Amino acid sequence: SELIKPYLGSKYKVTEVPKSLIFYMSKHSGPVNEIQWCPVREQSHMLLSASMDKTLKVWDAVDTGCCLKTYSCHSCAVRAARWSSCGRRILSGGFDSMLHVTDVETGKQIFSSKTEFRISALKFHPTEPNVFICGGFSPEVKAWDLRTSKVLRVYKAAVQQTLDILFLPEGREFLTSTDAVSRDSADRTIVAWDFQSAAKISNQIFHERYTCPSLTLHPKESVFVAQTNGNYMALFSAQRPYRINKKKRYEGHKVEGFAVGCEFSPDGTLLVTGSSDGKVFFYNYHTSRIIRTLSAHKEACVSAIFHPVLPSLLATCDWAGEIKIWQ
Repeated sequence: SELIKPYLGSKYKVTEVPKSLIFYMSKHSGPVNEIQWCPVREQSHMLLSASMDKTLKVWDAVDTGCCLKTYSCHSCAVRAARWSSCGRRILSGGFDSMLHVTDVETGKQIFSSKTEFRISALKFHPTEPNVFICGGFSPEVKAWDLRTSKVLRVYKAAVQQTLDILFLPEGREFLTSTDAVSRDSADRTIVAWDFQSAAKISNQIFHERYTCPSLTLHPKESVFVAQTNGNYMALFSAQRPYRINKKKRYEGHKVEGFAVGCEFSPDGTLLVTGSSDGKVFFYNYHTSRIIRTLSAHKEACVSAIFHPVLPSLLATCDWAGEIKIWQ
């Protein structure tokens, strides 16, 4: 992309809050569950989307706003999809309990496996590109190795469902957010795991009685944020014992049972989240104040993600199947 080229050599500039709509992309016939920019900087004009309409799509979301390719390898809703670190493959999982790794160019499946549960969360290991973690409607979370097509490790939690997975820096530990909110306490809502030993490090991280549909890591500081069904985002230390920061709460947006994603800007100054009323909220990370809201969608906005290279480009998606690009 000619638009990205000038930025490739330079340091990331300060993120600015986008003001205007550039592309309105509507080819999905069902809610869009997840979007992700291609992690390869030179190919970061490409945006991946996963939808309840059983498809994955790759878009040119920087230059043209056109759909480049549609992949129909799933027979049910595609709940989670991730680019491989090389940008040549897509890992996807869905309510058909299938895991697929698809070659972006040819559309062929390089790897396919049926799991025992419907899949709702997938994350690649940050330093081992062939290893990923898979969770869903099951008390177990599994680590897979693509080189052997086998399960490496099983992590057993006394829960019904895994909502999200977050690797901590270096990938020695990871967090899962679950739907375990018991009547007496909310322990087990966020569980920390040792990746190698599969031992549970902690399940006493978040004590509010809300589930956390998504987790995100700060790009520079050792902290993470959990989106909660209490209509606020909570801030935690990303080091043991993962204490909550009681002084900061990011509130104003609405979650209302949707799997609303949240993310930091690449420079770490902003925290952005969708909202069930279709808005996008931009918070100052340091003060936790709302800087701006964007009336982005008519239906619930479930994801808002900053471009990794271009300082103010933002992609958003919603429950009506629409994807929008803002600048």
